[in-house]
Amino acid sequence: MEVQATGGSGAEWAERTYEGMAPVYDDFTAHHNYEGWIADLLIALEKRGLRGKRLLDVACGTGKSFLPMLPRGWRVTACDISPAMVEQARAKAGERATLAVADMLELPDFGEFDLVWALDDAINYLLSPDELGRALSGMRRNMAPAGLLLFDVNELLAYRTFFAETSVVERHGQRLVWHGLAEPDVPPGSICESRLEVSFEDGREGPPPIVHRQRHFTEAEVLAALEGAGLECLDVYGHGLDGVPKQPLDVGSHTKAIYIARRAGTEASR
Repeated sequence: MEVQATGGSGAEWAERTYEGMAPVYDDFTAHHNYEGWIADLLIALEKRGLRGKRLLDVACGTGKSFLPMLPRGWRVTACDISPAMVEQARAKAGERATLAVADMLELPDFGEFDLVWALDDAINYLLSPDELGRALSGMRRNMAPAGLLLFDVNELLAYRTFFAETSVVERHGQRLVWHGLAEPDVPPGSICESRLEVSFEDGREGPPPIVHRQRHFTEAEVLAALEGAGLECLDVYGHGLDGVPKQPLDVGSHTKAIYIARRAGTEASR
């Protein structure tokens, strides 16, 4: 089912989604290999001259996206629009990271960072190219002059499969049922929904269904938004369920695209 966005920005929808998702997020994503994925992303960034160890993690969730950076010696500032997700991250990171509640559409100036990233399809919760451009502009303002930006987006294949299917995770006495509501032939640029239902083995009543509303962004839309935000795209990778970045991006087999960018006009660092 393709839906039309109504009643608020993508960020506002994301806040409602993840306020409900916070208690079960880590269980639902327990199978994700963040350590391996981030190690591969750092290799790709180092090929583009990554220097320094100051990270701004935008839409950090429960901290899974920045925790592997702490033992690597990175100084981390992280934010998320959901207070509940930020509290989960703070419980894990303690004083090792600076955490804040923030909307990526109105991103504060946190400072100058060698690396700014937004992982785990956070970008897809934005519901228009205009919102994408606003978010990228805010990230650019937080980049050091020679800093790099990295973010991922779900490719169309993800909406024609995962967002069109039902899957079940049973963990710690919970049953998490993902009902994808998209059609298997959903067209590019669509807004798609899924609903996550939570139930408990002990008979407790679960929360209301958690609605995930995302938009597919084509490569052309992403590249145009980067240019409009004063950013230059350096690399585009794609990967499937193995999580291993590969080039070139293949929209027929890759479920996710990864973009690396820098400020436009910046000389490459070798």
